[in-house]
Amino acid sequence: MRLDPDRLFPPDPATRKIARDLYEQVAGLPIISPHGHIDPSLLADDEPFADPSELFVSRDHYVTRLIHAAGVPLEALGIADRLGSAATAAPREVWRTFCEHWYLFAGTASGYWLHTSLAELFGVDREPDAASADDLFDAIQARLASDEFRPRALFERFRIEVLATTDDPMADLRVHDALAADPNFQGRVIPTFRPDRYLDPLTPGWADRVAALAEWNGSANSSYPGYIEALAARRRYFIEHGATATDHGVTQPLAIEMSASDAAALFARALAGAITAAEAVSFAGHMLLEMARMSVEDGLVMSVHPGVYRNHSSETFRRFGADSGHDIPLATNYVENLRPLLERFGTNPDFHLILFSVDEASFSRELAPLAGFYPSVYIGAPWWFLDAPDAVLRFRAAVTETAGFYRGAGFVDDTRAFLSIPVRHDMSRRLDSAFLARLVVEGRLALAAAERVSVDLVDALPRRAFKL
Repeated sequence: MRLDPDRLFPPDPATRKIARDLYEQVAGLPIISPHGHIDPSLLADDEPFADPSELFVSRDHYVTRLIHAAGVPLEALGIADRLGSAATAAPREVWRTFCEHWYLFAGTASGYWLHTSLAELFGVDREPDAASADDLFDAIQARLASDEFRPRALFERFRIEVLATTDDPMADLRVHDALAADPNFQGRVIPTFRPDRYLDPLTPGWADRVAALAEWNGSANSSYPGYIEALAARRRYFIEHGATATDHGVTQPLAIEMSASDAAALFARALAGAITAAEAVSFAGHMLLEMARMSVEDGLVMSVHPGVYRNHSSETFRRFGADSGHDIPLATNYVENLRPLLERFGTNPDFHLILFSVDEASFSRELAPLAGFYPSVYIGAPWWFLDAPDAVLRFRAAVTETAGFYRGAGFVDDTRAFLSIPVRHDMSRRLDSAFLARLVVEGRLALAAAERVSVDLVDALPRRAFKL
């Protein structure tokens, strides 16, 4: 379990030395995390983490999905069965199951993150397995009981300067206010406006959420103009509470131009439960365009995370709910689907549109060319199924030749696993150092330029793209 100080660097000695030198100048820089899924109450409450299984296993679908694929039921990994048809395993049993299946993570990004966290944070020096499980559980549990492993202490230890959360449009954001006002907490934790469930009429509970918007806004539930006004007002509320961005987890990045009267007609059909699937797709596409229009007006950065078939296993969703490990990537089209949006707003330099992808083919074919022309478009970092060492290097090679380094938006960790934040950012910094070192050795980039780029990838790019 020892960590190689030169991990992820090229094997060639000359290139490795340059990569090491580049990495050393960014290794200690603060973490800017402009997109993630950490619950802000974790820091507001500052309660000790419950146990190793909750920290490393049951809340991390990267981990549970792979063990589940080996035939282990999700309830044995600490995920509660909403139907009560199976008992959830106790924390120590969950940890034992995890350790028994540690070998599954060899060569995976999850294995790299877990290995690094266990070794760096907890001093684990032996491989998890059936024989070591109980000893490791007790050793980690003892560390978690100490003040230095409380969330706020770790936040400072990780050198997190900015942490963005992902929040429902109707969230009161009281936790963010409490953190901002707390003299004992020096970090910056900001909300992100995530309106998906309010824009797509096919989302379960959409009509109820529209009604909540109308009630808050003081408008008629059936009023399409009131619906638009309420969304704009909630965005302003988020801005007042520190938000700089919206986030859209759409299946496809589809923008559709539609008249207000046509949109109002579909809105009425949706409220009446009479809208067709095709009409709902059109309405959601129109609302994505409306979100872009609002971003031009209010300045919120628009980030789009498309291309995932959510809740692929209906039985798993029924029993365990969303985010339980069965979301699967889809092929994604940006060029045609987003043209109506880019026709209207793409050359507006104050509009920031950050496009992410889990479809590798889109990096060189679509995203880099789009970002290489439109001032509004920024290339989002590899995320989810692509936030792995080899995939990150493929991403760098795919986009840099067309768009360079400065059309990117910096790294995002996109995680629910708090302890993986520094590991993921460190991985990105090592890989960027490795990529830049190769360009230097090949005579394609001067060392001084590589040094400047390495710092900007960590600091200037995310600050600029996410308006931090």
